[in-house]
Amino acid sequence: MELELSTLILLAICGVAAGFIDSIAGGGGLLTVPALLSVGISPAQALATNKLQSSFGSFSATFYFLRRGYIDLKLIRNGIFFTFIGSALGTLLVQQIDPSALKQAIPFMLIGFALYFIFSPRIGEEDRQQRINFSLFSLLVGLGVGFYDGFFGPGTGSFFAIAFVALAGFNLSKATAYSKLLNFTSNIASLIFFMLGGKILWQVGIIMGVGQFIGARLGSKMVVSKGSKIIRPLLVTMSLIMSARLLWQHYAG
Repeated sequence: MELELSTLILLAICGVAAGFIDSIAGGGGLLTVPALLSVGISPAQALATNKLQSSFGSFSATFYFLRRGYIDLKLIRNGIFFTFIGSALGTLLVQQIDPSALKQAIPFMLIGFALYFIFSPRIGEEDRQQRINFSLFSLLVGLGVGFYDGFFGPGTGSFFAIAFVALAGFNLSKATAYSKLLNFTSNIASLIFFMLGGKILWQVGIIMGVGQFIGARLGSKMVVSKGSKIIRPLLVTMSLIMSARLLWQHYAG
């Protein structure tokens, strides 16, 4: 599929904005998927191409957090493994069945996350005692959220972040860093299976990916410099926006 240069430039700019938002609170797909659909790309190609371009952003953020010492790879290695497996299974399953039933439940879960942070104003400001063993955490969260990302996707960053804060006891900055690593893992796993299906528009995905890489780097720097002051309001805002969009799609459709 050939797109005009002006359209590709606009998609790249969209990638920058999405990468910035995604690296802080998640939800960048709210911008990129509609943008891809608006230029005449089929839904299947849009979802596959979106995985490619979002991988650039999650890699950029992950690499930045790694260099800044926010991520301990030894600690999270099991989480990486289970997230990859979960995402691969979700991507395989979504190609066989309709995920519409899941669309009805996710908005209310995202609203719950937003309320959790609104009414727990100090949660995530500093590390707290973990609720469950980290090996069990890696298994449950890696498989569960990884599967969800491969199967459906919206709000994955929020799911990872809330899990790290509520169950692992991480502060918000640290939770965001680890969330980006697992989000990158799930993106790659899902991308591999979309590649096998031949649905990816490589030119579009790479051009948007460059924008994602830049935006994610800028957003990651904001996480390091501002911490929970910027993460909390953006996490709440993006959770509510994603909820509103999913509810509108369901009931307006």
